[in-house]
Amino acid sequence: MPADENREVPEHVAIIMDGNGRWAAARGRPRLFGHQAGARRVSEIVAACPGLGVRYLTIFAFSTENWKRSRAEVSGLMALFRRYIVKEAQRLTVNGVRVRFIGDRTRLDPALVRHMDTLETLTRDNDQVHLTVALNYGGRDEIARATRRLAAEVAAGRVDPGDIDACRVERYLDTHGLPDPDLVIRTSGEARVSNFLLWQSAYAEYEFVETLWPDFTAEKFAEVLAGFGKRERRFGAVRA
Repeated sequence: MPADENREVPEHVAIIMDGNGRWAAARGRPRLFGHQAGARRVSEIVAACPGLGVRYLTIFAFSTENWKRSRAEVSGLMALFRRYIVKEAQRLTVNGVRVRFIGDRTRLDPALVRHMDTLETLTRDNDQVHLTVALNYGGRDEIARATRRLAAEVAAGRVDPGDIDACRVERYLDTHGLPDPDLVIRTSGEARVSNFLLWQSAYAEYEFVETLWPDFTAEKFAEVLAGFGKRERRFGAVRA
């Protein structure tokens, strides 16, 4: 489905993929069944990005708060992440997708981290779509980790406190080198940001859709993008 060249297309779309559990419950299935369906939907949306004109896609896969879920669900999710990386590695590479992971890796299983590192290395020269996966990620946690690194630089005398501004802080964020999202989508009808890309989304447009993530098709994605093209973005300025 080609992008309409007569309208503005968001270069970077971020998605809070919500509703897997409710989708599964509505079918009388366990929550992990919904997460598996959601993983398949990720593949479809990534594949649709080039035709829709989206170059950067960031997805919220697992938050720092998700550790509060049951041990069985967390273990199942971690196993699903490993399988997805292994299964999709070749397809992502062939399709020119560059993959990055953001978030705190220190709590993740070392085997999973090795798969993440391998996929990042394997796809680092790709430029068709830039897929960023937020895994054990939280916006406040990211800012806190960035602040600690910046404070260490100040303590070591490598950074003058007077030189710290927004651009300097951005260099220490997980997303350094990526453009800020133009559009943040949350599925499942919930209207909250859930600690996702708090710094980066300062001027993003938000779209809260009722559709549960496993039902969020490429066609629905295109509809949301079309709505974005009708918005006027002034970034704090006043229309002349």
